[in-house]
Amino acid sequence: MNHWLVKSEPFKYSWEKFNQEGRTFWDGVRNYQARNNLRGMQVGDLVLWYHSNEGKEIVGIARVVKEAYQDPTTDDKNWVVVDLEPVQSLKKPVTLEQVKADERLKDIGLVRQGRLSVMSVTREEFDRILELAGE
Repeated sequence: MNHWLVKSEPFKYSWEKFNQEGRTFWDGVRNYQARNNLRGMQVGDLVLWYHSNEGKEIVGIARVVKEAYQDPTTDDKNWVVVDLEPVQSLKKPVTLEQVKADERLKDIGLVRQGRLSVMSVTREEFDRILELAGE
């Protein structure tokens, strides 16, 4: 199993809305590295959900339920989506400041590649985020 982090601006698509809907396809990715990460996702992989711009915190865990397919919001064959479903909200959101301050997370993509919207995280990084969340 692989682990990932996706970013969503809460005013566009919040964790709360995602939980209400119960499933979504992750669209709008227009960066080749992020697209390649979507292509690498497999059914069952776990995904940290990060609220960007507002909040700047990791708020929940999702699961990949359908692997990469053509993004239905564009005819451009370069772009793909995956389907995600919510798994659980974190007991305590983990802020970007906490991540940056944690020595064990110094190499996480959220810090190193702050503008990337879909990124892989190691199992150790994933587990550390859960520790910080009180899980």
